[in-house]
Amino acid sequence: MELETFLHQLHFDTEKVSPPDWQVDWEDAPLPYKLYRGLPEVPLTADVPLRLERREEHLKPVIEELGHFLWYVYGLTQYSQLPFYEGKAQSIRRFVPSGGGLYPNELYVYIKLEEAPEGIYHYDVAHHRLILVREGNYDFYLSKSMENGNHFSDCFCTVFISTVFWKNFYKYHNFSYRLQGLDAGVLIGQSLEVANRMGFSSRVCYQFLDQAINHLLGLSAQDESVYAVIQLSMNESNGCVDNNYHSEKIASASELCREVPLLQHVTYNRSKKVIDYPILRKMNEASMVETTKSFVKTRKSNSREQSLGTGMILLPFTESFSYDLASVCRKRHSPDIDFMIGKVSQTQLSALLKETFSFSYQNDLDETDGNIETRVSLYGSFYNVEGVPDGAYSYDNSTHTLRKINQGDHREFLQNGLTIPNVNLYQVPLCLHVVGERDHLREEWGYRGYRIQQMEAGILVQRLLLMSCALGMGGHPLLGFDANQCDELYRIDSRGKTCLIQIPVGPYRPRAWLKGSLHS
Repeated sequence: MELETFLHQLHFDTEKVSPPDWQVDWEDAPLPYKLYRGLPEVPLTADVPLRLERREEHLKPVIEELGHFLWYVYGLTQYSQLPFYEGKAQSIRRFVPSGGGLYPNELYVYIKLEEAPEGIYHYDVAHHRLILVREGNYDFYLSKSMENGNHFSDCFCTVFISTVFWKNFYKYHNFSYRLQGLDAGVLIGQSLEVANRMGFSSRVCYQFLDQAINHLLGLSAQDESVYAVIQLSMNESNGCVDNNYHSEKIASASELCREVPLLQHVTYNRSKKVIDYPILRKMNEASMVETTKSFVKTRKSNSREQSLGTGMILLPFTESFSYDLASVCRKRHSPDIDFMIGKVSQTQLSALLKETFSFSYQNDLDETDGNIETRVSLYGSFYNVEGVPDGAYSYDNSTHTLRKINQGDHREFLQNGLTIPNVNLYQVPLCLHVVGERDHLREEWGYRGYRIQQMEAGILVQRLLLMSCALGMGGHPLLGFDANQCDELYRIDSRGKTCLIQIPVGPYRPRAWLKGSLHS
């Protein structure tokens, strides 16, 4: 299958990306986390604080704080049992959502802290500890693998987010490729939130020499590949950038790989039979960057998108919304069948939309000071919202307004568009959509643009879910919807835009389940 055809079907014709007779072998499912064998361990304290407090700026980061950061980002947080859930009555949750609860991502960290040997570690979530996979200082290696001018000497920790292809391919087949980028995105979003609350400066890198980074971590790109890198420092002014290290020399991944020896560690994933996934490998290879010459930074656009809608609703401006991130993380879950219709006030909607966009993050994509709106935006179909006539709208964050596109109650239209009707949209007052470019940023970053777009959509989704929970509502990310139908609803199909993910948001009833916190 041609890659362009695959991406089109992955988004607009999803039933064609996987075999119609695909059956999941639940008995041979992989573990939801990666395990290394026979490597040095650095234990992390299980005494994680119930509330995240901003640290004192003059203090040096310590390994205990890193453990808190990793647990709140991706640790095992809750054990739960449901009467019926896809044939499985139990699950282990983390604070971030994941398609099917499969968690295909892994975290690696390059740390420079006094309490542990300097080097590359894997975060072993099953035991809340660090596993040393490569010892040593790799500042120079990493600075050459990333955007020119990027320097790591000020970073006490660099986080690598990888994707293990088999961990959700075994269930979703080729459709897993769409989930993997979004899962990585919500993980980035959670990392940014936790880092900010703890007082760490962060910068996200999407452009790097893939082969070199995978080689450093000891990953086989046939099985697992890094999707994003997050640098953490205490220096808010430069986000780990030092112009003294800027070099015009072009570096290549193949050359860098020769600078450090190959790692051959033993890992365990439980599956006895791993089925090949050639299209995922082909997409990953096509998305890779071989030399730093291929790095691209787009310039800020001065043109603003014009909405086709004629009506405009100015939402009320509210004071900055504050909430306890740790408490919201513990409370948040995806309600699915538990949504119940209820009145949403205009103040609630205003706070939800404004706070979802009230952040910027440093990255290596553009010169917009981390403004995510240059690539993704929010649209929504609203019902029973105070002061907002039922209808489909686009949200303009710069003016804090809703622009009407299609008036009326569209719940039946959206319900009929669900390919997997696991949510009753008649019970949902807010049905939001993250919207992006239909060509998936291929003009700027080639096939890598698809996963960049999915990750940025995931960042926005995680922010939206946290804000929904803080406002007393629930949100449930969905990919089982008809994108073409939603594009027509918002009249964006003719403008080169498309709906990337659907998030029903609204009040919900308490769930009938048993759950226990995995917190000491």
